[in-house]
Amino acid sequence: MKYSLSLGKILGIHVQIHWTFLILIGWIVISNLSAGNSTEQTLWAVLFVLTIFACVTLHEFGHALAARRYGIETQDITLLPIGGLARLASMPEKPMEELVVALAGPAVNIVISALIYPFLHISEGTEISLNLRAVDGDTFLLSLMAVNLWLALFNMIPAFPMDGGRVLRALLSFRMERAAATRVAAAIGQFLAIGFVILGFLGNPFLIFIGFFIFLGAQGEAELAQTKSALQGYRVADAVMHDFMTLQTYQPLQAAVDLLLNGQSRNFLILDQDRPVGTLSRDEIVRALSQYGAEVPVSQVMNPELVFLQAEMPLEIAWQKMQQHRIEFAPVMHQQHLLGVLDVENIAEFMMVQSVLKSSEARSNFAAKPV
Repeated sequence: MKYSLSLGKILGIHVQIHWTFLILIGWIVISNLSAGNSTEQTLWAVLFVLTIFACVTLHEFGHALAARRYGIETQDITLLPIGGLARLASMPEKPMEELVVALAGPAVNIVISALIYPFLHISEGTEISLNLRAVDGDTFLLSLMAVNLWLALFNMIPAFPMDGGRVLRALLSFRMERAAATRVAAAIGQFLAIGFVILGFLGNPFLIFIGFFIFLGAQGEAELAQTKSALQGYRVADAVMHDFMTLQTYQPLQAAVDLLLNGQSRNFLILDQDRPVGTLSRDEIVRALSQYGAEVPVSQVMNPELVFLQAEMPLEIAWQKMQQHRIEFAPVMHQQHLLGVLDVENIAEFMMVQSVLKSSEARSNFAAKPV
């Protein structure tokens, strides 16, 4: 993820923290000091938040290590002010595997709470406090245990993108096709999201934010499942673009500008003779033009991070690969030779055409049936 600070690798997984996390720490310090709290109290608050995010990191490692058990690697784990994000190479398709991976995160928080419990020294009058201005040495462990229980409970809300939404889909997938299970789980999640928004307007405004977060997450998951389902049964060769624009590494950026202005292409494949070595998009051309001028060689401004796709690869897998690497344009190879390119816009057009053809075929079959 852009603008993230690397914390190194743990168990082979790259862990990073987004720069906006520093804003959270700064806000905690300023809010405590402005409230008249002592430096000691402020340090307890900062330590408490850092410990919470250590627990969030362990939560994400629960997902990652469970996924690794099924041969699914994790690209990275990123800590954000709103929580953690483990980017899995793919989600398990089998219901039992998805169930295990989804439950692994909340299970870690339950285990952390259980490990904290023997060390608690609860005296009469001690209260659990989630108020960062009230956490101190006496309430630290008790509050941390409560936060972990809350994290486990919150993540089990049966709505995407929460872990509970994936648990619900996995359970439904034992009885129905995965795409249908996703639609049902997404609909339930959106219904709950509307409830959160209503409750938010009646009382806690934070629930409005949670409601919108869940609603959009459920919608995105439903669209993702629909796309994957529509692409099943096709190969990359079925959607490959044979007519595409290329540039040689030695050509000036002006050549890319000319191609951009004289045609409809927005992405260009950069070749070193016949070998693909990079890509160049419209936005990259405009940005490079303003920074370096029109005479700079395209080799200096191209994006060298290529993801090679094979012609016989399932189109669904290729699309997932492009999504994971956040690329819109990829060369397609066949027996080590460049066959063509694939971009996300062309995949969308391919899906649209296939949908129309299937609808037309269904109408023809219906009309051909004897009355």
